[in-house]
Amino acid sequence: MMEQRKLGKNGPTVSAVGLGCMGMSVSYGEPNDEESIATIRRAIEIGVNLIVTSDAYGNGVNEELIARAIMGRRQKILLATKFGNLGLQGVRLPSGLSGGHPDYVPQACNASLKRLGVDVIDLYGLHRVDPAVPIEDTVGAMKKLVEQGKVRYLALSEAGPRTLRRAHQVHRSRPLRPSIPCGAEMLSKRSLQPAVNSVSATWLTHLSVAVFSPRRSRTLTCCCSKIGVVTIPGSMQRILDAILRC
Repeated sequence: MMEQRKLGKNGPTVSAVGLGCMGMSVSYGEPNDEESIATIRRAIEIGVNLIVTSDAYGNGVNEELIARAIMGRRQKILLATKFGNLGLQGVRLPSGLSGGHPDYVPQACNASLKRLGVDVIDLYGLHRVDPAVPIEDTVGAMKKLVEQGKVRYLALSEAGPRTLRRAHQVHRSRPLRPSIPCGAEMLSKRSLQPAVNSVSATWLTHLSVAVFSPRRSRTLTCCCSKIGVVTIPGSMQRILDAILRC
Protein backbone atom coordinates (compact mmCIF):
# COMPACT_ATOMS: atom_id res chain seq x y z
CA MET A 1 0.00 0.00 0.00
CA MET A 2 1.46 3.34 -1.08
CA GLU A 3 1.81 5.84 1.76
CA GLN A 4 0.03 9.18 1.37
CA ARG A 5 1.04 12.74 2.20
CA LYS A 6 -0.90 15.99 2.37
CA LEU A 7 0.49 18.94 0.43
CA GLY A 8 0.24 22.09 2.49
CA LYS A 9 -2.33 23.06 5.09
CA ASN A 10 -5.33 22.87 2.76
CA GLY A 11 -3.89 21.01 -0.19
CA PRO A 12 -4.53 17.63 -1.80
CA THR A 13 -3.41 14.21 -0.65
CA VAL A 14 -0.71 12.66 -2.81
CA SER A 15 1.38 9.51 -2.85
CA ALA A 16 4.61 9.72 -0.83
CA VAL A 17 6.48 8.89 -4.03
CA GLY A 18 5.73 10.81 -7.22
CA LEU A 19 6.77 10.04 -10.78
CA GLY A 20 8.89 12.68 -12.51
CA CYS A 21 8.74 12.14 -16.25
CA MET A 22 11.48 14.36 -17.70
CA GLY A 23 13.82 11.48 -18.50
CA MET A 24 11.16 9.81 -20.60
CA SER A 25 11.60 12.47 -23.29
CA VAL A 26 14.94 14.23 -22.77
CA SER A 27 18.33 14.07 -21.06
CA TYR A 28 18.58 10.37 -20.21
CA GLY A 29 19.16 8.43 -23.40
CA GLU A 30 16.96 7.53 -26.35
CA PRO A 31 13.23 7.98 -25.59
CA ASN A 32 10.98 4.94 -25.76
CA ASP A 33 7.40 6.19 -25.69
CA GLU A 34 5.71 2.82 -25.39
CA GLU A 35 7.91 1.79 -22.47
CA SER A 36 7.37 5.18 -20.82
CA ILE A 37 3.59 4.98 -21.18
CA ALA A 38 3.63 1.48 -19.68
CA THR A 39 5.74 2.76 -16.78
CA ILE A 40 3.35 5.64 -16.04
CA ARG A 41 0.33 3.35 -16.15
CA ARG A 42 1.98 0.78 -13.92
CA ALA A 43 2.91 3.50 -11.42
CA ILE A 44 -0.73 4.57 -11.30
CA GLU A 45 -1.79 0.95 -10.76
CA ILE A 46 0.41 0.59 -7.68
CA GLY A 47 -0.79 3.84 -6.11
CA VAL A 48 1.47 6.60 -7.43
CA ASN A 49 -0.90 9.48 -8.12
CA LEU A 50 1.52 12.43 -8.49
CA ILE A 51 2.66 12.65 -12.12
CA VAL A 52 5.11 15.50 -12.79
CA THR A 53 6.17 17.07 -16.08
CA SER A 54 7.05 20.49 -17.54
CA ASP A 55 6.59 22.34 -20.80
CA ALA A 56 10.40 22.57 -20.89
CA TYR A 57 10.88 18.82 -21.24
CA GLY A 58 11.30 18.53 -24.99
CA ASN A 59 9.43 21.81 -25.53
CA GLY A 60 6.08 20.19 -24.76
CA VAL A 61 6.87 16.69 -26.03
CA ASN A 62 6.79 15.22 -22.52
CA GLU A 63 3.40 16.77 -21.81
CA GLU A 64 2.04 15.18 -24.99
CA LEU A 65 3.44 11.84 -23.84
CA ILE A 66 1.73 12.23 -20.47
CA ALA A 67 -1.55 12.97 -22.24
CA ARG A 68 -1.38 9.61 -24.00
CA ALA A 69 -0.43 7.77 -20.82
CA ILE A 70 -3.21 9.13 -18.60
CA MET A 71 -6.02 8.76 -21.11
CA GLY A 72 -8.91 7.13 -19.26
CA ARG A 73 -7.05 7.52 -15.95
CA ARG A 74 -7.38 11.25 -15.30
CA GLN A 75 -9.40 10.90 -12.11
CA LYS A 76 -6.74 8.69 -10.53
CA ILE A 77 -3.89 11.20 -10.63
CA LEU A 78 -2.75 14.63 -9.51
CA LEU A 79 -1.20 16.14 -12.62
CA ALA A 80 1.66 18.59 -12.15
CA THR A 81 3.43 20.64 -14.80
CA LYS A 82 5.59 23.74 -14.86
CA PHE A 83 6.46 26.73 -17.03
CA GLY A 84 9.09 29.45 -17.30
CA ASN A 85 12.31 27.46 -17.83
CA LEU A 86 12.98 28.96 -21.23
CA GLY A 87 16.62 27.93 -21.33
CA LEU A 88 15.80 24.23 -20.98
CA GLN A 89 12.74 24.61 -23.18
CA GLY A 90 14.87 26.12 -25.94
CA VAL A 91 12.50 28.91 -26.91
CA ARG A 92 12.88 32.65 -27.32
CA LEU A 93 9.90 34.86 -26.52
CA PRO A 94 9.01 38.10 -28.31
CA SER A 95 10.63 41.27 -27.02
CA GLY A 96 9.11 42.41 -23.73
CA LEU A 97 8.15 38.93 -22.54
CA SER A 98 10.07 36.59 -20.26
CA GLY A 99 9.44 33.32 -18.45
CA GLY A 100 7.69 34.88 -15.47
CA HIS A 101 6.02 37.82 -17.21
CA PRO A 102 2.33 38.13 -16.26
CA ASP A 103 1.33 38.22 -19.93
CA TYR A 104 3.22 35.01 -20.63
CA VAL A 105 1.77 33.01 -17.73
CA PRO A 106 -1.71 32.43 -19.28
CA GLN A 107 -0.15 31.71 -22.67
CA ALA A 108 2.02 28.99 -21.18
CA CYS A 109 -0.87 27.54 -19.20
CA ASN A 110 -3.22 27.38 -22.18
CA ALA A 111 -0.55 25.66 -24.26
CA SER A 112 0.04 23.06 -21.52
CA LEU A 113 -3.68 22.41 -21.11
CA LYS A 114 -3.93 21.72 -24.83
CA ARG A 115 -0.91 19.40 -24.93
CA LEU A 116 -2.01 17.51 -21.82
CA GLY A 117 -5.55 17.16 -23.14
CA VAL A 118 -7.13 18.26 -19.86
CA ASP A 119 -9.44 21.05 -18.68
CA VAL A 120 -7.53 21.78 -15.47
CA ILE A 121 -3.98 21.33 -14.19
CA ASP A 122 -3.86 20.12 -10.60
CA LEU A 123 -0.47 21.60 -9.66
CA TYR A 124 1.01 24.37 -11.79
CA GLY A 125 4.51 25.56 -11.04
CA LEU A 126 6.95 28.28 -11.96
CA HIS A 127 9.92 26.20 -13.11
CA ARG A 128 12.47 28.97 -12.56
CA VAL A 129 11.98 32.31 -10.84
CA ASP A 130 12.31 35.12 -13.39
CA PRO A 131 14.88 37.67 -12.16
CA ALA A 132 13.39 40.31 -14.45
CA VAL A 133 9.91 40.15 -12.91
CA PRO A 134 8.85 40.67 -9.27
CA ILE A 135 7.57 37.36 -7.92
CA GLU A 136 4.41 39.14 -6.81
CA ASP A 137 3.56 39.85 -10.46
CA THR A 138 4.20 36.28 -11.60
CA VAL A 139 2.25 34.69 -8.75
CA GLY A 140 -0.52 37.25 -9.21
CA ALA A 141 -0.94 36.03 -12.78
CA MET A 142 -0.82 32.41 -11.62
CA LYS A 143 -3.47 33.18 -9.01
CA LYS A 144 -5.79 34.33 -11.80
CA LEU A 145 -5.48 30.88 -13.37
CA VAL A 146 -6.80 29.38 -10.13
CA GLU A 147 -9.68 31.84 -10.10
CA GLN A 148 -10.47 30.96 -13.73
CA GLY A 149 -10.59 27.25 -12.91
CA LYS A 150 -7.63 26.35 -15.12
CA VAL A 151 -5.35 25.44 -12.21
CA ARG A 152 -6.03 24.02 -8.73
CA TYR A 153 -2.74 24.44 -6.86
CA LEU A 154 0.44 26.43 -7.36
CA ALA A 155 4.15 25.65 -6.98
CA LEU A 156 7.49 27.44 -7.05
CA SER A 157 10.60 25.57 -8.12
CA GLU A 158 14.01 26.40 -6.61
CA ALA A 159 12.78 29.59 -4.95
CA GLY A 160 14.48 30.94 -1.83
CA PRO A 161 12.75 31.68 1.50
CA ARG A 162 12.28 35.42 0.85
CA THR A 163 10.72 34.68 -2.51
CA LEU A 164 8.43 32.11 -0.89
CA ARG A 165 7.24 34.56 1.73
CA ARG A 166 6.61 37.30 -0.84
CA ALA A 167 4.70 34.88 -3.04
CA HIS A 168 2.65 33.69 -0.10
CA GLN A 169 1.52 37.25 0.61
CA VAL A 170 -0.02 37.33 -2.85
CA HIS A 171 -1.61 33.91 -2.74
CA ARG A 172 -2.61 32.81 0.76
CA SER A 173 -4.76 29.82 1.62
CA ARG A 174 -8.23 30.84 2.78
CA PRO A 175 -10.94 28.89 4.65
CA LEU A 176 -13.74 27.37 2.55
CA ARG A 177 -11.78 27.95 -0.65
CA PRO A 178 -10.50 24.49 -1.60
CA SER A 179 -9.30 25.78 -4.96
CA ILE A 180 -6.85 28.12 -3.22
CA PRO A 181 -3.66 26.09 -3.22
CA CYS A 182 -0.70 25.24 -1.14
CA GLY A 183 2.80 25.59 -2.50
CA ALA A 184 5.43 23.02 -3.33
CA GLU A 185 9.08 24.04 -3.13
CA MET A 186 11.42 21.98 -5.27
CA LEU A 187 14.90 21.79 -3.77
CA SER A 188 18.14 20.29 -5.01
CA LYS A 189 21.54 19.54 -3.51
CA ARG A 190 23.05 22.57 -5.23
CA SER A 191 22.54 24.93 -2.32
CA LEU A 192 22.14 23.17 1.01
CA GLN A 193 21.86 26.00 3.54
CA PRO A 194 19.36 28.01 1.41
CA ALA A 195 17.44 24.77 0.99
CA VAL A 196 17.10 24.34 4.73
CA ASN A 197 16.11 28.01 5.04
CA SER A 198 13.38 27.36 2.46
CA VAL A 199 12.18 24.36 4.47
CA SER A 200 11.84 26.67 7.48
CA ALA A 201 9.93 29.19 5.36
CA THR A 202 7.49 26.55 4.15
CA TRP A 203 6.77 25.53 7.73
CA LEU A 204 6.11 29.11 8.79
CA THR A 205 3.75 29.68 5.84
CA HIS A 206 2.00 26.27 6.03
CA LEU A 207 3.31 25.23 2.63
CA SER A 208 4.84 21.93 1.58
CA VAL A 209 8.16 20.74 0.26
CA ALA A 210 8.72 18.34 -2.63
CA VAL A 211 12.20 17.25 -3.65
CA PHE A 212 13.33 16.12 -7.08
CA SER A 213 15.84 13.31 -7.65
CA PRO A 214 16.34 12.51 -3.93
CA ARG A 215 18.00 9.14 -4.60
CA ARG A 216 20.10 10.40 -7.49
CA SER A 217 21.43 13.28 -5.38
CA ARG A 218 22.15 10.92 -2.45
CA THR A 219 19.85 12.63 0.01
CA LEU A 220 17.96 11.04 2.88
CA THR A 221 14.26 11.30 3.65
CA CYS A 222 12.97 12.18 7.07
CA CYS A 223 9.35 12.53 8.15
CA CYS A 224 8.62 15.76 10.01
CA SER A 225 5.21 16.30 11.57
CA LYS A 226 5.20 20.07 11.21
CA ILE A 227 6.26 20.39 7.59
CA GLY A 228 5.37 17.08 5.96
CA VAL A 229 7.95 15.02 4.14
CA VAL A 230 11.23 16.75 3.48
CA THR A 231 14.27 15.31 1.76
CA ILE A 232 17.55 16.86 2.84
CA PRO A 233 21.11 15.60 3.31
CA GLY A 234 21.67 13.69 6.53
CA SER A 235 24.45 16.10 7.47
CA MET A 236 21.86 18.86 7.72
CA GLN A 237 19.64 16.91 10.16
CA ARG A 238 20.78 18.93 13.18
CA ILE A 239 19.75 22.16 11.43
CA LEU A 240 16.32 20.75 10.66
CA ASP A 241 15.98 19.61 14.28
CA ALA A 242 16.70 23.16 15.40
CA ILE A 243 14.05 24.48 13.03
CA LEU A 244 11.45 22.10 14.44
CA ARG A 245 12.24 23.19 18.00
CA CYS A 246 11.44 26.82 17.18
